[in-house]
Amino acid sequence: MDELREWQIFIEQTGWLGPVLFVLLHLIRPLVFLPVILVCVAGGLLFGFVEGAILSFIGLTLMSFVSYVLINKFPTFKNKLSQLKEKVLPNRHLSVGQIMVLRIMPFVHFHLLSFYLMEMTENRKEYMIYSMLGVIAPAVIYTAFGGAIHELPWYGTAVLFLVLLIVYKIIGKLSDDKMESLE
Repeated sequence: MDELREWQIFIEQTGWLGPVLFVLLHLIRPLVFLPVILVCVAGGLLFGFVEGAILSFIGLTLMSFVSYVLINKFPTFKNKLSQLKEKVLPNRHLSVGQIMVLRIMPFVHFHLLSFYLMEMTENRKEYMIYSMLGVIAPAVIYTAFGGAIHELPWYGTAVLFLVLLIVYKIIGKLSDDKMESLE
């Protein structure tokens, strides 16, 4: 607990640089293989709930924009995500609601979900609106409850994962029913 307090004091002493570095951490997070949950939990511990959630929202939104740019600029990256998409969920159309639920699940590939969103939106503006809406929940939940989720025993994590999986399936069923009624 003393180490956490030392880090909090360090962040307070950095002034405006601390929040900027934290947002940048969200951008370099994929390069150093840090899960979203870990960075958001750190934001809650270091900055508190409100500031941590806002900074995580900003960082995740910027990461969504970077994903959009990377996927459009580098065909190799786009092809790899397309292959990953076919391996993970072959021939599956996800709704925006399902993607938002998947964003909450720890260790789900951030760029893959961005790729799904890109395929279902018509332009960058629409993609960014959905991306911003989609990162609110993980920024808030992980920042507020990330410590609790992280501290849960394996069976608590399994129950949480099952609940999220059930919500994901229900949203998928509702989306499929809606698509069938439109046909």
